Amino acid sequence: MFALLPTERQHLSVIKVYNLWILQHFQDFSVLFISEMNNVKTNIRGLCLPQSPVIAVITLMLIAAHSLVYGQVQLPKVFSDNMVLQRGLDIPVWGTATPAAQVTVELGGYSIKTVAGQDGKWLLHMPNLQAGGPHLMKVYEGNQSRQAVVFKDVLIGDVWLASGQSNMEWQVQQSMHAAREIKNADYPYIRFFNVPHDKETDPQIDVAGGSWKALDSVTVKTASAVAYFFARDLHAELNVPIGILQATWGGTPVEAWTSREQLLSSPITRDRILQNDSVTADHFVKDSMDLVRFWEIVYNPQNNTHKTISSTSYNDAKWPEATMPVTLKDMNMPAYEGMVWMRKTINVPATMSGKDLSIHLGHPEMNYTLYINGKEIAKTVWNASPTHQYSVPARLVNKGKNVIAVRMAFLWGGGGFNPPAGEMYVTDGTSRISLAGSWKYMKDLEPAIPVINNYHRYPTYLYNAMINPIASYGIKGFIWYQGEDNVSAAHDYRTLFPMLISDWRIRWKQGYLPFLYVQLANYLESKPYPSESDWAALREAQTMALAQPNTGMASIIDIGEANDIHPKNKQEVGRRLALLAKNMVYKKPVQSYGPLYKDFKSEGDQVKIQFSETGSGLAIRGGGPLKGFAIAGSDQQFYWANAVIDGDKVIVSSDKVKEPVAVRYAWADNPDGNLINKEGLPAVPFRTDNWSTATEK
Repeated sequence: MFALLPTERQHLSVIKVYNLWILQHFQDFSVLFISEMNNVKTNIRGLCLPQSPVIAVITLMLIAAHSLVYGQVQLPKVFSDNMVLQRGLDIPVWGTATPAAQVTVELGGYSIKTVAGQDGKWLLHMPNLQAGGPHLMKVYEGNQSRQAVVFKDVLIGDVWLASGQSNMEWQVQQSMHAAREIKNADYPYIRFFNVPHDKETDPQIDVAGGSWKALDSVTVKTASAVAYFFARDLHAELNVPIGILQATWGGTPVEAWTSREQLLSSPITRDRILQNDSVTADHFVKDSMDLVRFWEIVYNPQNNTHKTISSTSYNDAKWPEATMPVTLKDMNMPAYEGMVWMRKTINVPATMSGKDLSIHLGHPEMNYTLYINGKEIAKTVWNASPTHQYSVPARLVNKGKNVIAVRMAFLWGGGGFNPPAGEMYVTDGTSRISLAGSWKYMKDLEPAIPVINNYHRYPTYLYNAMINPIASYGIKGFIWYQGEDNVSAAHDYRTLFPMLISDWRIRWKQGYLPFLYVQLANYLESKPYPSESDWAALREAQTMALAQPNTGMASIIDIGEANDIHPKNKQEVGRRLALLAKNMVYKKPVQSYGPLYKDFKSEGDQVKIQFSETGSGLAIRGGGPLKGFAIAGSDQQFYWANAVIDGDKVIVSSDKVKEPVAVRYAWADNPDGNLINKEGLPAVPFRTDNWSTATEK
């Protein structure tokens, strides 16, 4: 759905794919190396150094590759100093060594041995250990304990895998009250391992990088906020070390995190998997380079357009017009990705000239740069910026004609300005000039932006690189926050999400590991009447996954934000996941759910809805009448209903429906429901009917 913003991580990704290319062409380099060795003229302590710097690099690469294949014992990167190992089970430890060599692991007073296979791979299990530490873990071949790989400050506790898309990836420094949370972070017994972004066409045996870090006011900043608040709550309750394996990537569907074998078993994904068999690492290289060019165009005007098109003398007479505010979907323009220039001429009266002005752009839908009379006022501002208001110095303002130019990236189906019109204006603090109304616009004035395949969104590629390499690591369970990227095919999620749950449990070989997940928050504009909703259908698919054994769902239907797909209150999300863990996993006597629909019964012109998980009783958030219930007869036409609490039931009716047959609650993108239990947890959205929804039609 969304391309990634450029980051250092992406540039490192480009380097990585080049390294992959080098390794793939290793044989060619070896031939080149041998031929170049004829040029060697220096021999220092037995090490031959070729004249060519390029060949010197290749020499070191060959030496490094040799040591990787034939060197001493090695372990995957998920084993590092400061790691947390899972208590209460035989701890899996694995790696590579010299073929047929004896390998010894020492931890917690135990010494366990095994023998590496002919492929150099080995696996053993350390005995069950109690929570605590710190420990040293030593791993070595044969009797070479002095050459052991040593891991320091190792803790024994509970390890949880935190995965999903951007809302799980959302960092502590981006969450609510970030400054206070960062300042107060001092948790040496909470450790994080952040699996780097990576994608591969085949399952890998190791992740691209990473190491375990104890959380403090420095390291906590980039940690998953949801996972951190979850871990902090559990640590306070249990007083044991908590480890978080974080494997997240924003804008990714559930299929990206699922194995090829599992996806081939479903007709929903089988064809896509087979079609992708032609994709290679070379495609990743090209896509990474195209992505660099993509952002170069988005962030930097091409062909000097910033000088010519923003000028007051530029002739836009032949440009088409659009009435702003309007977005791409309502403009007389087909689907488009690229840079669009928009211009509007306003007349500034004498009463406003000679003054500093303020320009308010309302709600731009994408990234933009703003010019007034050819001068740049704001550069590459994203729509998520908290404000789109800018000062215009008096020296830039002309009496009479003034030209406002906006260079906007039309991306991912979006572009233009969102309403209301009243928030687009220029003012001197007293008078206003509206910016709503007619604007000129033109596309294709700059080079086309490359088509980005976003291979990280392809089925299985994230599983291959970010999940498979850690799937033997002992854990307590999973926490998952994802689904936004599957909203457009919510009905398929009924199948795909349980497939992922089953897939991961199979890979970890620890039985029905607890799988706790977050139901999507309320989001988008509230609608005045009951209607179909893909977001509601996706939430229903998530609720249906509770039929899988040992699963738990945290509803956050009450803490979303209409204008932001990333609600900032991650503290409450983490708390509600922790409530589930305390109740399900640690058997603590806490209420972990809001009211759950149980059954319904029609009685004349009323419907009685029965709930489980009522806790200390049903209640209404904020008092007042119950909201969010809709009722329908056999014509399938829903109307807002009157609803009252009656013990563990809610009685629903409407004078517009004499013979009701169905009830829905909080069935909308951004529902206005207020049913809770007295513990303050929200009722989970539901419907009693099984009529076709928007996503099925």
